[in-house]
Amino acid sequence: MYPVPGILPAMTKLTFQLEIRPALPADAQAVEAILTDTYLGTWKPQLTAAAAAAFERQGKTRSYVEARLQAFRVACVDGVPAAMVDWENNFIWALHVGRTWQRMGLGGALLAHAEGEIARAGHCEARLETDTFNVQSRSFYRRHGYAEIDFYPDESWDSGFTTVLLSKALPPA
Repeated sequence: MYPVPGILPAMTKLTFQLEIRPALPADAQAVEAILTDTYLGTWKPQLTAAAAAAFERQGKTRSYVEARLQAFRVACVDGVPAAMVDWENNFIWALHVGRTWQRMGLGGALLAHAEGEIARAGHCEARLETDTFNVQSRSFYRRHGYAEIDFYPDESWDSGFTTVLLSKALPPA
């Protein structure tokens, strides 16, 4: 753990303890809440009512957490999970920061952690996807050295979205 300065929306300065660790079974509900929060704030406003209803009915968030929790790393603020990252080989499947905790460095810390582990596993590149409408994530990844290398239809949401594939060269570990 190490202290990370953060800024609250009211611009009150504080220091909090940030710990990045493997997700535990006890974190499942908190991780699902983080994913639901980012879905509500980012994806749901872009979806048609029918696509949103279908996604919510299918229970994909809970199924994803149940299937992959053991691979997740969580960023905990003062012991509370506030963000998560999931990667496999050199592909980052998900990086989500709860809206309350965004713009405090958690996403950058998790991304750096994942990139370090990917490099230590012998990969020279990290890859990930986002959607063209997600201006916030595209800007975040550009600031962290990612280049947009391909665009293709997003088949996950049945929405007409376009997926952006991003890539970043990693230094040898």
